[in-house]
Amino acid sequence: MQVNIDNLSIKYDDCGEGSPVLLLHGWGASLETMRPVSDAIVKLGMRAVSLDFPGFGGSEAPREVWGVAEYAGFVRRFMHTLNLEGADVLCHSFGGRVVIFLASDDGALFKRIVLVNAAGIRPKRGLKWYVRTYAYKAGKRLSRIKLLDRLLNLSGRITKAGSADYRALQTELMRGIFVKVINQDLTNRLNRITNPTLLIWGAQDQETPLYMGQTMEQLIPNSGLVILEGAGHFSYLDQYPRFCAILEAFFKA
Repeated sequence: MQVNIDNLSIKYDDCGEGSPVLLLHGWGASLETMRPVSDAIVKLGMRAVSLDFPGFGGSEAPREVWGVAEYAGFVRRFMHTLNLEGADVLCHSFGGRVVIFLASDDGALFKRIVLVNAAGIRPKRGLKWYVRTYAYKAGKRLSRIKLLDRLLNLSGRITKAGSADYRALQTELMRGIFVKVINQDLTNRLNRITNPTLLIWGAQDQETPLYMGQTMEQLIPNSGLVILEGAGHFSYLDQYPRFCAILEAFFKA
């Protein structure tokens, strides 16, 4: 299905009947990666509404560099268009950034929240990260000098620099969005979330490590953390049967 939000064509899926649950995917993913979760929600006798964020899957990309605030505003308008205000929400990774931003401003927008391996807390940085980052910035400036660029192959090295998520992006616009999004720390918003919040985390997550989930549990007043041993960043896929059982216990409570 398609809907027009902010003059962008947005792909979404709407399955099942009953109380609605909005599903928000992670960075670089799409609603298809949330399909197993959607299936689990429908089996619980609930309605699952999932979407492709602008710039991912079957949705048009924004026409300017967006940050978390712009994606949050987009989700709010999507929810209004589909009459989803007051719905439950389940989000993974980047989707967690958007939900943290929204729920900390307006708790009435959601009923209950499920954060799965959510992003939003600035990672701990070591010396190696700072050296690599400043070397990249210096190389980018020096690459403008054609002689140095040819001698040192700076442009080639810059192309190979950055995270896998950054390198996978095909346009400078989406790369700009990525940088703006990941540089925003939402930690100071966590204690403003009043909704009942379930945190589900993979113990072996390398993208959003477990300490981030533990920090969120400490700062979100009405929250609880479930750790899935042996699971990584996509914990809902790594431990799918247990994940489904946890959802049933939470939503049917």
